[in-house]
Amino acid sequence: MRSTWAVLLVGVVACGKQAPEKAPDAAPVVAAPEAMAPPPAFSLAAAAGNWTYVAKSPTGDTVLVTGELRATADAAGWTLVLPKRPVMPLRVTVSGDSVMTSSGPYESVLRKGTQVTTDGVLRMSGAKMTGMSMAHYRTKGADSVRSLMIEATRKP
Repeated sequence: MRSTWAVLLVGVVACGKQAPEKAPDAAPVVAAPEAMAPPPAFSLAAAAGNWTYVAKSPTGDTVLVTGELRATADAAGWTLVLPKRPVMPLRVTVSGDSVMTSSGPYESVLRKGTQVTTDGVLRMSGAKMTGMSMAHYRTKGADSVRSLMIEATRKP
């Protein structure tokens, strides 16, 4: 048996054949991701107009409040009109692609006799603004908070 292996080994060496070399391990070439363009800055002028304002449960399946958002080309004239409430001024600031809104204190539509302040963030896409708002209720105990999903659709 030993002589058979020796003959095979000599035959391989004599033919000059070598086993192919394994290519060195190299990391696969991965293209660098293209930088995504930042979203356009929020424009108060583009948002100017009247909007149907809807506050929903955080899951979006229940409409809680419907009103009208009146937006102007500057931060000074934004208002919110809710059912059976006087027109409420909104304090607005812009940062990047978002507008931040604050209102109140005023009597809550959802909790009669309870004062509430709200803080929200909206982003605009075409004829819609969407975002979230936090309602802070003044209660006898600790502050009570509720999250609301906001959708505003531009009125024709």
